[in-house]
Amino acid sequence: MPNANRGAVGFQSSEFEQEYDRPSKSQLKRESDELQKLGEALVAEPRDRVKRVPMPEDVRDAILECQNIKAHEGRRRQMQYVGKKMRTLDPEEIAIIQKTIDSWRGASKSETAAMHALERKREKLLADDDALTALRSQYPEVDLQHMRTLIRNARKEQAENKPPKAYREIFQILKQLQAGAARKAGEEEQLDDDEDQDDER
Repeated sequence: MPNANRGAVGFQSSEFEQEYDRPSKSQLKRESDELQKLGEALVAEPRDRVKRVPMPEDVRDAILECQNIKAHEGRRRQMQYVGKKMRTLDPEEIAIIQKTIDSWRGASKSETAAMHALERKREKLLADDDALTALRSQYPEVDLQHMRTLIRNARKEQAENKPPKAYREIFQILKQLQAGAARKAGEEEQLDDDEDQDDER
């Protein structure tokens, strides 16, 4: 015989429906942890970078204050306060901060890759005399005489275990050459854009 009560004892009360509309405790905890991590990421960044991030002044002040605190316990307490402040932000403000941090990470990745490329170029210059000719064809403005002297000195430094003065200078010159080429390319691109705009007019 079918049970008359089966299915009848449902939760009809609207009180329970409202309960399910709210985020769960674990979801709230996750969001709170993410905001805490976002605050920690900002605290780890240089002060001038933090100052440029669009955010409310009280949140920025809490982050800058945390950077000043060196004592472990004091810093831990301030870090919790930063987390609390981060939780006062609205979703749009959080999205802007997250986007800014992501753009820094992307930039620092490409900066690191560019640095490694320059280091490889320097190693090649020290290992292979033909590398200087290749460098000259890439950067005609390079001072060959000066570079030859630096390469010779850098090899000597390595052989005699001396401080890497010439070795570092080679890196700086390569960096300047690359920056100069990038600037020139940017200027040429701008000129092309200007010419295109003139043609359109």
